[in-house]
Amino acid sequence: MLLAAVLSNSKYLFLSGVITLLPILTLLNLRLQVENMSEEAFHETQRNGMIGAIGMVILIVGIYLLSGYYKPATAVLMGLCIYVIYMFGSKLIVA
Repeated sequence: MLLAAVLSNSKYLFLSGVITLLPILTLLNLRLQVENMSEEAFHETQRNGMIGAIGMVILIVGIYLLSGYYKPATAVLMGLCIYVIYMFGSKLIVA
């Protein structure tokens, strides 16, 4: 993991190291989940993780796009509203 942080090319070594290490830590967490969970619980956890990851992309892209049209605080609030609607909608569809 230290090697992945050192090999990062950004001048902000700490931030780029964190970004580089997140997938590695996710894989380690995945291994622990596989060993300690039932198959059904594992699949439910993975499905919820994917929904959350897509939601975060929607939040970030929404704020980025809306900030071109509105003030930053308004763009963040609107992006957050879109995110909340997505999360509630996805829970209703999946459940």
